Amino acid sequence: MGILFVILFIIGGILLLLYMLREAFLNNVVEHEMSFPDFPASFGKLTIFFISDIHKRNISDTIINQVKGKADIVIIGGDLTEKGVPFEKVKANLLKLKQIGPVYFVWGNNDYEVDYHKLDAILLDLGIKVLANTAVTFESMEGDKVCLLGVDSLHEDRDRLDLALLDAEKQSFKILVSHYPSITGKILSQHEIRLVLSGHTHGGQIHILGYSPHERGKIKKLENTVLLISNGYGTTALPLRLGAPAESHLITLRKGS
Repeated sequence: MGILFVILFIIGGILLLLYMLREAFLNNVVEHEMSFPDFPASFGKLTIFFISDIHKRNISDTIINQVKGKADIVIIGGDLTEKGVPFEKVKANLLKLKQIGPVYFVWGNNDYEVDYHKLDAILLDLGIKVLANTAVTFESMEGDKVCLLGVDSLHEDRDRLDLALLDAEKQSFKILVSHYPSITGKILSQHEIRLVLSGHTHGGQIHILGYSPHERGKIKKLENTVLLISNGYGTTALPLRLGAPAESHLITLRKGS
């Protein structure tokens, strides 16, 4: 009886490990339809492919083929890489993302583990816009504006939301990208930031009996904005997930109540 229990325990452990590996290497593209009363109608819609926390993973062609032709822009929400990842892999991932559309990037804490001057040079060479406490403006034929703001990593207090806001058009629909969801603690109602895209927490990555230090990825309506927290695409430390499967996002914004 004791031997049978040990065998069943070992089999159960192996099956759980395989399941956790599967969750870590999924290629989920979660689709979101989001409506805002003040989204400029002249844009019709804006569709964003958002991917965060790639870390050591190779972006699958499955994702690229699923999203290609559907997204207007691509946003990388930080932790594109980490210590030990070859720059050749990073460049290959970026070239894949460029197949979808124009790419925008914000820094994450793990991006600073590498030679970030070299990473910055690669991003520049590939024509990827780095949003480091800056903003970029999209304008419709009718003159309506959507502003995409990005702040640098909150790690070592590199973030300057005030500078990003200064760079943004005041009369615009504002989207903020920050690797850290905690940036929302610095957002005031007068900033008029309607949507925040973030990652960093990996959705807790591994939940034991439903518990983890971080909550699962989700969309949250806060007092001053709407926050999307992604589980992220890659993993840190162990290449395992439980209760927080790997994901990326296809977000469509429209005017509506």
